[in-house]
Amino acid sequence: MTRRTDFALALTALLAAAAPTAGAVGRLADVTIVDRTSGATLEPHYYRGEYWVAGAPGDRYSISIRSRQPGRLLAVTSVDSVNVVTGETAGWQQGGYVFDPYESYGILGWRKSDSQVAAFEFTASPQSYAERTGRPANVGVIGVALFRERVAEPAVAQNLARSEAAADASAAGKAAAAGRPAESEARLASPAAPAPMEPKLGTGHGARETSLVARTAFERRGAEPDEVIRIRYDSLANLVALGVIRSPAPRGGRPDPFPDAAPRYVPDPPGGNVAGLR
Repeated sequence: MTRRTDFALALTALLAAAAPTAGAVGRLADVTIVDRTSGATLEPHYYRGEYWVAGAPGDRYSISIRSRQPGRLLAVTSVDSVNVVTGETAGWQQGGYVFDPYESYGILGWRKSDSQVAAFEFTASPQSYAERTGRPANVGVIGVALFRERVAEPAVAQNLARSEAAADASAAGKAAAAGRPAESEARLASPAAPAPMEPKLGTGHGARETSLVARTAFERRGAEPDEVIRIRYDSLANLVALGVIRSPAPRGGRPDPFPDAAPRYVPDPPGGNVAGLR
């Protein structure tokens, strides 16, 4: 099996995250999409075998990755099929970010140098970086391919590691089968969705920001990723139209039996008491 030694990017900005990340997707690492305008983590919605989040046009966002591994991880990351570090049409074999054990980092934008990025910003797809560079086919998807690092181990330890990896893979497969349908099965079982009502959302090439990294060597344990995380995104209106998110209940649509809860006694009717009653 072919292995690669990459001069990838070592992170110099560390975000502490001891507890499991709420709203995260992934097994080897927790991946969340954070709206930097509001500071909120975008809730992932599972629909037809895929995870979706709703973005707001004009808002900046980050891809937050928290390693859950005791060893180093390489995260080759793409937005709209474009590698966020190199700008190439994304492929597993390309460079990415290296995470130390249990390290967390927010990827803020398109890497422009070792010290700057151009911010990720939700925008109508014709203004997305992918479409502006002639790559419109995969606008609306974020991908993270995770690779474990190859380390030298004694032969006995290697055999044990292989056995544990096989057991982990088997358990993960059983859990996935029990918890959610496979993507192909979900697609076959679901009717075609209606077309979105407004332009599809993409990711623009926003303002420059400071973001420091350094370079490091990383040898992948295998040629293929140990895990691929895929998160699709669009506007809230489009996700409602697609059926990914239920339409919010209209305000005022449900009568309130107690609209005024102020304490008081029953007043006399207009004109005073009815004749014969005191």
